[in-house]
Amino acid sequence: MDARLNLYASPVALKFGKYINSAGRAVTDSTLPAATQELVKIRASQINGCGFCTDMHTKDATQAGETPVRLNLIATWREATVFTDAERAALELTEQGTRIADAAGGVTDEVWANAAKHYDEEQLAALVALIALINAYNRLNVITQQPAGDYQPGQFD
Repeated sequence: MDARLNLYASPVALKFGKYINSAGRAVTDSTLPAATQELVKIRASQINGCGFCTDMHTKDATQAGETPVRLNLIATWREATVFTDAERAALELTEQGTRIADAAGGVTDEVWANAAKHYDEEQLAALVALIALINAYNRLNVITQQPAGDYQPGQFD
């Protein structure tokens, strides 16, 4: 499969990538746990059908020490016993935040309150920013049909 657009050769795409990556550092540098950040990125990417991001973030999570069992169960987190209550709240917020068009009211008050039980204001801000950011990355990659499978951890550092 070939990408529709070479995001690494387009001056506009490169400039946009620079700015969006810079915005992402605010989340990376936050107190939101790194494992939670990867779970959120993987779950949103699964929902959006972004093979490129799913490939990238499962490999990055593996390199950071995430277990195969947890990675294999992200899509079925509701039935899995391997996630903390805080991670489950983040995954539920991710799903509702990613599926805004599918949900009449967007993110429910109940889901927000549950997340707020586990994360402070700064972590909630990071979580919301991360959900928005990964959805933007997913859309870039899905629209341009970026191929998945060749990502090497750290290749964009």
